[in-house]
Amino acid sequence: MTNLTLYNPFVKLAFTGNNCFLCGQPVTPTDTILVFPEWLMAQYNFAHQELLLLDKKIITYADLTLPGCSTCHQQYLAPLEEQVKAAATQGLNGWQQLNDQVLFKWLGKIFYGLLVRELIAEQNPLMTPQYLLTEDVYMLDKVQSFFKVLQSIRVPMVFSDFMPCSIFRVPLQPDAPGDLPFEFRDDLHSMVISLKLGDTLLICCLLDNGIIKAALGQLWQRLEGHALSAKQAAEFSAQVYYAAYLLNVIPEYFVRTVKPGDSALVLDTLIDDITASVFNPWSSTAYAHMFEEMLKRWGITSAEILRNPPQPLSFLFDEAGNFQLEVK
Repeated sequence: MTNLTLYNPFVKLAFTGNNCFLCGQPVTPTDTILVFPEWLMAQYNFAHQELLLLDKKIITYADLTLPGCSTCHQQYLAPLEEQVKAAATQGLNGWQQLNDQVLFKWLGKIFYGLLVRELIAEQNPLMTPQYLLTEDVYMLDKVQSFFKVLQSIRVPMVFSDFMPCSIFRVPLQPDAPGDLPFEFRDDLHSMVISLKLGDTLLICCLLDNGIIKAALGQLWQRLEGHALSAKQAAEFSAQVYYAAYLLNVIPEYFVRTVKPGDSALVLDTLIDDITASVFNPWSSTAYAHMFEEMLKRWGITSAEILRNPPQPLSFLFDEAGNFQLEVK
């Protein structure tokens, strides 16, 4: 019989490293899984690159692990990695063919792994962060909703007429001098993750029920058929991350009553767009700061981005609104 029981670590904030992150079963300190899979670190040679945690601790990607039981690793996570690895060998075409729900699980596991590592670090921080994640009620509500659907890694789930996320598979131009084949970025509070993997940029808004992809639908359509340069990819990333920052609703997920013989949970969703607007108001200044962050390697400032406020700097489109085939 299929186990359809969900795990909820948020009732007691059970983030100690003593329980499997996915099912809650007790584990020993040696029962761990890598947040970033070994095959990915080997392919792009970033295992020993460094990450800065919120408590200012510096660790390598290879040191980033999660408490995980052997059952979850062998039965659910390893098969997921094999499926994604097979797609990755085909580059952009493989990523485009990969099922959205599979990609959501894979990117969601990486994002959640980083989040859990931050929550565990808060128990004994190197330096206490200014804002503790465990004291941010709004943030914890978002993560709790997200983790419910992320458990589709372990518990078979059917999403009724929705996908929990927005996924963008962005074609990239061949790397120019100075470009890196692998880049990683995430934002814990707006729940966005992005990975540059060779000729593909993956961006996923993990908790929006597809709202951001719909909101950026016109922009996304205008980019169809074009491979983006590094600066163009930075601009599109800024658009997605800023849209996620403005998102003002938290999807709720409800499990339908389980009947004898059911082999999967069926989930419905609800978004409260009555008492609150879906997006907060746009601010050109705030967007420019987001864009500046994406352009940091080129030293382009928000002041340069807003030199002409009615028409901010764009590498995607020229003044006539046409896609720029060549970007300096």
